[in-house]
Amino acid sequence: MSDINEMNVGPRWYVAHTYSGYENKVKASLEKIVENRGLEDLIFDIRIPVETVIEKNGDKEKEVELKVFPSYVFIKMVMTDESWHAVKSITGFTGFVGPGSRPTPLTDTEVEQLHIETTRVELAVKVGDEVTVTDGLFEGYKGVVQSISDDLKKITVLIKRGNRDMPVELDATSVKLA
Repeated sequence: MSDINEMNVGPRWYVAHTYSGYENKVKASLEKIVENRGLEDLIFDIRIPVETVIEKNGDKEKEVELKVFPSYVFIKMVMTDESWHAVKSITGFTGFVGPGSRPTPLTDTEVEQLHIETTRVELAVKVGDEVTVTDGLFEGYKGVVQSISDDLKKITVLIKRGNRDMPVELDATSVKLA
């Protein structure tokens, strides 16, 4: 068994370094290889993070897409000999980011901070709704949603304790509509 197959930890994001200006060519070549060789079960997604910028030149405005990480392509893949060789054989690819010749996957925190993979969260509750706590210390208590964090991960619920309302911060997954 090779060194690469031993690194297999399931589908993870890897960073591939390319020659300057070859990002789109590497992406297109890899997409074609995935399709031709049937590697959809090993290489899942290929991204070049871009941001749209409006350039002003006097009275003229035009939208331009700029690469956030020039010379880098992000690849979500299962690292095996086959997938590694598929990427390695592409013209313009210079190597994976990692110590020596060992490709290193991005951590979940890095993926979140780089906004490579974004998940859209929709909550079933809104401010003012009456909810029941389904998990934790206050399980079974009822309260009213006072606020929801910007990232939609935390909810502050006013829970009635005796004669006063007590604000409690909970995970958004720990409440349901009453």
